[in-house]
Amino acid sequence: MLAALLASASAGAQEPRVPPHARPRVVSLNLCTDELALRLADPGQVLSVTHLARDPLASNVADRARDVPVNRGLAEEVVPLKPDLVLAGAYTTRTATAVLRRLGFEVLELGDPQTLEEAYAQIRLVAERLGVPERGAAMVRQMEEAFARLPLVAGPRPTAVVLRPNGFTTGRGSLADELMEKAGLSNLAARLPTDKMGQLALEEIVRAAPDLVVVNAEETAPPSLADALLHHPALAPFKDRTLALPLRLWTCAGPDLAEAAALLAAARTRLSAPEAGRPVGGVHHAAAEGAR
Repeated sequence: MLAALLASASAGAQEPRVPPHARPRVVSLNLCTDELALRLADPGQVLSVTHLARDPLASNVADRARDVPVNRGLAEEVVPLKPDLVLAGAYTTRTATAVLRRLGFEVLELGDPQTLEEAYAQIRLVAERLGVPERGAAMVRQMEEAFARLPLVAGPRPTAVVLRPNGFTTGRGSLADELMEKAGLSNLAARLPTDKMGQLALEEIVRAAPDLVVVNAEETAPPSLADALLHHPALAPFKDRTLALPLRLWTCAGPDLAEAAALLAAARTRLSAPEAGRPVGGVHHAAAEGAR
Protein backbone atom coordinates (compact mmCIF):
# COMPACT_ATOMS: atom_id res chain seq x y z
CA MET A 1 0.00 0.00 0.00
CA LEU A 2 2.84 2.35 0.89
CA ALA A 3 4.51 1.61 -2.45
CA ALA A 4 1.26 2.34 -4.28
CA LEU A 5 0.85 5.66 -2.47
CA LEU A 6 4.45 6.63 -3.26
CA ALA A 7 3.93 5.74 -6.92
CA SER A 8 0.74 7.79 -7.00
CA ALA A 9 2.47 10.76 -5.40
CA SER A 10 5.33 10.48 -7.87
CA ALA A 11 2.90 10.44 -10.82
CA GLY A 12 1.10 13.46 -9.39
CA ALA A 13 4.37 15.33 -9.12
CA GLN A 14 5.12 14.65 -12.79
CA GLU A 15 1.65 15.80 -13.93
CA PRO A 16 0.75 19.12 -12.30
CA ARG A 17 -2.87 19.62 -11.42
CA VAL A 18 -4.88 21.99 -13.58
CA PRO A 19 -5.86 25.05 -11.51
CA PRO A 20 -9.62 25.30 -10.89
CA HIS A 21 -9.82 28.60 -12.78
CA ALA A 22 -8.11 27.21 -15.91
CA ARG A 23 -10.27 27.21 -19.01
CA PRO A 24 -11.02 23.79 -20.58
CA ARG A 25 -9.19 22.58 -23.66
CA VAL A 26 -11.71 21.87 -26.39
CA VAL A 27 -12.18 19.74 -29.50
CA SER A 28 -15.04 20.54 -31.89
CA LEU A 29 -16.68 17.91 -34.12
CA ASN A 30 -19.29 20.07 -35.82
CA LEU A 31 -19.10 23.05 -38.15
CA CYS A 32 -21.41 25.20 -36.01
CA THR A 33 -19.55 24.37 -32.80
CA ASP A 34 -16.31 25.13 -34.66
CA GLU A 35 -17.59 28.66 -35.15
CA LEU A 36 -18.59 29.22 -31.54
CA ALA A 37 -15.39 27.72 -30.17
CA LEU A 38 -13.12 29.75 -32.46
CA ARG A 39 -15.02 32.97 -31.83
CA LEU A 40 -15.22 32.63 -28.05
CA ALA A 41 -12.21 30.66 -26.82
CA ASP A 42 -8.71 31.85 -25.98
CA PRO A 43 -5.92 31.29 -28.51
CA GLY A 44 -4.64 27.76 -28.03
CA GLN A 45 -7.70 26.67 -26.07
CA VAL A 46 -9.20 24.93 -29.11
CA LEU A 47 -7.19 21.78 -29.84
CA SER A 48 -8.98 20.75 -33.03
CA VAL A 49 -11.90 21.69 -35.29
CA THR A 50 -13.48 19.96 -38.27
CA HIS A 51 -11.75 20.10 -41.63
CA LEU A 52 -14.74 22.06 -42.94
CA ALA A 53 -13.86 24.96 -40.67
CA ARG A 54 -11.04 25.92 -43.07
CA ASP A 55 -13.32 25.95 -46.12
CA PRO A 56 -14.45 29.54 -46.81
CA LEU A 57 -17.45 28.26 -48.80
CA ALA A 58 -18.79 26.43 -45.74
CA SER A 59 -17.31 28.28 -42.78
CA ASN A 60 -17.64 31.79 -41.39
CA VAL A 61 -14.38 31.41 -39.46
CA ALA A 62 -12.04 29.97 -42.08
CA ASP A 63 -9.41 32.58 -41.24
CA ARG A 64 -9.49 31.70 -37.54
CA ALA A 65 -9.25 27.96 -38.30
CA ARG A 66 -6.20 28.27 -40.54
CA ASP A 67 -3.68 27.44 -37.80
CA VAL A 68 -5.83 25.05 -35.76
CA PRO A 69 -5.44 21.26 -36.26
CA VAL A 70 -8.41 19.66 -38.01
CA ASN A 71 -10.34 16.42 -37.59
CA ARG A 72 -12.91 14.41 -39.55
CA GLY A 73 -15.17 13.62 -36.63
CA LEU A 74 -13.47 10.38 -35.53
CA ALA A 75 -13.11 9.36 -31.89
CA GLU A 76 -9.57 8.10 -32.49
CA GLU A 77 -8.58 11.62 -33.50
CA VAL A 78 -9.94 13.07 -30.27
CA VAL A 79 -8.63 10.62 -27.66
CA PRO A 80 -4.89 11.42 -28.06
CA LEU A 81 -5.62 15.13 -27.60
CA LYS A 82 -7.15 14.50 -24.15
CA PRO A 83 -9.56 17.44 -24.28
CA ASP A 84 -11.49 18.59 -21.24
CA LEU A 85 -14.58 19.18 -23.38
CA VAL A 86 -15.84 17.91 -26.74
CA LEU A 87 -18.34 20.04 -28.65
CA ALA A 88 -20.57 18.22 -31.14
CA GLY A 89 -23.79 18.54 -33.10
CA ALA A 90 -26.83 16.61 -31.95
CA TYR A 91 -27.24 14.98 -35.37
CA THR A 92 -23.64 14.41 -36.46
CA THR A 93 -20.73 12.17 -35.38
CA ARG A 94 -23.13 10.05 -33.32
CA THR A 95 -20.79 7.06 -33.19
CA ALA A 96 -17.81 9.17 -32.17
CA THR A 97 -19.64 10.96 -29.39
CA ALA A 98 -21.02 7.69 -28.02
CA VAL A 99 -17.51 6.20 -27.90
CA LEU A 100 -16.06 9.33 -26.30
CA ARG A 101 -18.72 9.31 -23.60
CA ARG A 102 -18.00 5.67 -22.81
CA LEU A 103 -14.33 6.60 -22.45
CA GLY A 104 -15.20 9.29 -19.92
CA PHE A 105 -14.92 12.41 -22.05
CA GLU A 106 -17.32 15.27 -21.42
CA VAL A 107 -19.40 15.86 -24.55
CA LEU A 108 -21.68 18.86 -25.10
CA GLU A 109 -24.12 18.37 -27.99
CA LEU A 110 -25.89 21.30 -29.63
CA GLY A 111 -29.00 21.07 -31.80
CA ASP A 112 -29.92 23.31 -34.71
CA PRO A 113 -31.38 26.57 -33.34
CA GLN A 114 -34.91 27.21 -34.62
CA THR A 115 -35.27 30.70 -33.14
CA LEU A 116 -33.00 33.61 -32.29
CA GLU A 117 -33.58 32.96 -28.60
CA GLU A 118 -32.32 29.41 -29.06
CA ALA A 119 -29.28 30.77 -30.89
CA TYR A 120 -28.59 33.23 -28.07
CA ALA A 121 -28.98 30.43 -25.52
CA GLN A 122 -26.43 28.28 -27.39
CA ILE A 123 -23.93 31.13 -27.46
CA ARG A 124 -24.30 31.73 -23.73
CA LEU A 125 -24.08 28.00 -22.96
CA VAL A 126 -20.89 27.43 -24.95
CA ALA A 127 -19.29 30.58 -23.56
CA GLU A 128 -20.10 29.41 -20.04
CA ARG A 129 -18.60 25.96 -20.63
CA LEU A 130 -15.50 27.53 -22.19
CA GLY A 131 -15.05 29.65 -19.08
CA VAL A 132 -15.73 32.96 -20.86
CA PRO A 133 -19.37 33.83 -20.07
CA GLU A 134 -18.71 37.53 -20.55
CA ARG A 135 -17.73 36.94 -24.19
CA GLY A 136 -20.97 35.09 -24.86
CA ALA A 137 -22.97 37.90 -23.28
CA ALA A 138 -21.08 40.44 -25.39
CA MET A 139 -21.72 38.49 -28.61
CA VAL A 140 -25.45 38.26 -27.89
CA ARG A 141 -25.59 41.96 -27.04
CA GLN A 142 -23.83 42.89 -30.30
CA MET A 143 -26.26 40.72 -32.28
CA GLU A 144 -29.28 42.28 -30.57
CA GLU A 145 -27.93 45.74 -31.36
CA ALA A 146 -27.36 44.76 -35.00
CA PHE A 147 -30.95 43.52 -35.32
CA ALA A 148 -32.19 46.73 -33.72
CA ARG A 149 -30.43 48.70 -36.47
CA LEU A 150 -32.42 47.01 -39.25
CA PRO A 151 -34.61 49.44 -41.22
CA LEU A 152 -38.11 49.89 -39.87
CA VAL A 153 -40.76 47.99 -41.79
CA ALA A 154 -43.48 50.20 -43.24
CA GLY A 155 -46.22 49.29 -45.67
CA PRO A 156 -46.93 45.89 -47.19
CA ARG A 157 -44.30 43.20 -46.81
CA PRO A 158 -42.93 41.75 -50.05
CA THR A 159 -43.31 37.99 -50.33
CA ALA A 160 -40.17 35.88 -50.40
CA VAL A 161 -39.39 32.21 -50.72
CA VAL A 162 -36.18 30.40 -49.81
CA LEU A 163 -35.09 27.92 -52.45
CA ARG A 164 -32.45 25.46 -51.35
CA PRO A 165 -30.83 22.58 -53.26
CA ASN A 166 -33.22 19.82 -54.32
CA GLY A 167 -36.18 22.17 -53.98
CA PHE A 168 -36.13 22.36 -50.19
CA THR A 169 -37.47 25.53 -48.60
CA THR A 170 -37.78 27.02 -45.13
CA GLY A 171 -41.24 27.22 -43.62
CA ARG A 172 -42.84 28.44 -40.46
CA GLY A 173 -41.21 27.96 -37.07
CA SER A 174 -37.65 28.10 -38.39
CA LEU A 175 -34.71 30.38 -37.74
CA ALA A 176 -34.69 31.54 -41.36
CA ASP A 177 -38.39 32.36 -41.10
CA GLU A 178 -37.72 34.60 -38.09
CA LEU A 179 -34.85 36.36 -39.86
CA MET A 180 -37.06 37.02 -42.88
CA GLU A 181 -39.73 38.46 -40.61
CA LYS A 182 -37.21 40.78 -38.95
CA ALA A 183 -36.01 41.88 -42.39
CA GLY A 184 -39.53 42.93 -43.37
CA LEU A 185 -40.33 40.03 -45.68
CA SER A 186 -43.32 37.72 -45.71
CA ASN A 187 -42.21 34.10 -45.96
CA LEU A 188 -44.36 32.62 -48.71
CA ALA A 189 -43.47 29.08 -47.70
CA ALA A 190 -45.02 29.71 -44.29
CA ARG A 191 -48.41 29.82 -46.02
CA LEU A 192 -47.82 26.52 -47.78
CA PRO A 193 -48.32 23.08 -46.17
CA THR A 194 -44.72 22.75 -44.97
CA ASP A 195 -43.38 22.58 -41.46
CA LYS A 196 -39.88 23.97 -40.81
CA MET A 197 -38.33 22.10 -43.75
CA GLY A 198 -40.04 20.78 -46.83
CA GLN A 199 -39.82 20.66 -50.59
CA LEU A 200 -41.50 22.95 -53.08
CA ALA A 201 -42.39 21.89 -56.59
CA LEU A 202 -41.26 24.20 -59.36
CA GLU A 203 -44.89 24.73 -60.34
CA GLU A 204 -45.73 25.98 -56.85
CA ILE A 205 -42.96 28.57 -56.99
CA VAL A 206 -44.00 29.88 -60.40
CA ARG A 207 -47.69 29.94 -59.47
CA ALA A 208 -47.01 31.74 -56.16
CA ALA A 209 -44.93 34.41 -57.99
CA PRO A 210 -42.88 35.60 -54.99
CA ASP A 211 -41.49 39.13 -55.00
CA LEU A 212 -38.10 37.76 -53.96
CA VAL A 213 -36.42 34.37 -54.37
CA VAL A 214 -33.69 33.71 -51.84
CA VAL A 215 -31.21 31.15 -53.09
CA ASN A 216 -28.89 29.42 -50.63
CA ALA A 217 -25.95 29.58 -52.98
CA GLU A 218 -22.37 30.77 -53.08
CA GLU A 219 -21.21 32.55 -56.22
CA THR A 220 -17.93 30.62 -56.37
CA ALA A 221 -19.31 27.19 -55.41
CA PRO A 222 -18.80 24.37 -57.95
CA PRO A 223 -21.90 23.21 -59.91
CA SER A 224 -24.02 20.52 -58.28
CA LEU A 225 -26.88 18.27 -59.36
CA ALA A 226 -28.71 19.35 -56.21
CA ASP A 227 -28.77 22.89 -57.64
CA ALA A 228 -30.24 21.82 -60.99
CA LEU A 229 -33.66 23.22 -60.09
CA LEU A 230 -32.15 26.68 -59.70
CA HIS A 231 -31.14 26.64 -63.37
CA HIS A 232 -34.58 25.72 -64.72
CA PRO A 233 -35.83 28.06 -67.48
CA ALA A 234 -39.12 28.48 -65.62
CA LEU A 235 -37.24 30.51 -63.00
CA ALA A 236 -35.78 32.90 -65.57
CA PRO A 237 -38.47 35.56 -64.91
CA PHE A 238 -37.22 35.76 -61.32
CA LYS A 239 -33.58 36.34 -62.17
CA ASP A 240 -33.81 40.06 -61.33
CA ARG A 241 -35.61 39.31 -58.08
CA THR A 242 -33.17 36.81 -56.65
CA LEU A 243 -30.81 37.15 -53.73
CA ALA A 244 -27.89 34.74 -53.32
CA LEU A 245 -27.46 34.20 -49.59
CA PRO A 246 -24.94 31.47 -48.63
CA LEU A 247 -26.33 28.91 -46.21
CA ARG A 248 -23.37 29.42 -43.85
CA LEU A 249 -24.61 32.92 -43.02
CA TRP A 250 -27.91 31.86 -41.47
CA THR A 251 -27.61 28.36 -40.15
CA CYS A 252 -25.39 28.47 -37.05
CA ALA A 253 -25.71 30.51 -33.87
CA GLY A 254 -23.44 33.50 -34.30
CA PRO A 255 -23.11 37.11 -35.48
CA ASP A 256 -23.54 36.18 -39.14
CA LEU A 257 -27.25 35.75 -38.47
CA ALA A 258 -27.48 39.53 -38.14
CA GLU A 259 -25.55 39.94 -41.39
CA ALA A 260 -27.99 37.61 -43.15
CA ALA A 261 -30.93 39.64 -41.85
CA ALA A 262 -29.26 42.86 -43.02
CA LEU A 263 -28.80 41.43 -46.52
CA LEU A 264 -32.44 40.35 -46.59
CA ALA A 265 -33.54 43.79 -45.41
CA ALA A 266 -31.42 45.46 -48.10
CA ALA A 267 -33.02 43.23 -50.73
CA ARG A 268 -36.46 44.16 -49.45
CA THR A 269 -35.57 47.86 -49.70
CA ARG A 270 -34.37 47.43 -53.29
CA LEU A 271 -37.64 45.80 -54.28
CA SER A 272 -39.45 49.08 -53.67
CA ALA A 273 -36.72 51.28 -55.16
CA PRO A 274 -37.31 53.00 -58.54
CA GLU A 275 -34.48 50.99 -60.10
CA ALA A 276 -35.87 47.70 -58.75
CA GLY A 277 -35.41 46.05 -62.14
CA ARG A 278 -31.78 45.31 -61.46
CA PRO A 279 -30.63 42.18 -59.56
CA VAL A 280 -31.58 42.36 -55.90
CA GLY A 281 -28.27 41.16 -54.59
CA GLY A 282 -26.25 43.67 -56.57
CA VAL A 283 -24.59 40.73 -58.40
CA HIS A 284 -26.01 37.93 -60.51
CA HIS A 285 -26.17 34.62 -58.65
CA ALA A 286 -25.39 31.25 -60.16
CA ALA A 287 -29.06 30.41 -60.84
CA ALA A 288 -29.64 33.60 -62.79
CA GLU A 289 -26.57 33.00 -64.90
CA GLY A 290 -27.71 29.47 -65.67
CA ALA A 291 -31.23 30.58 -66.60
CA ARG A 292 -30.00 32.95 -69.34
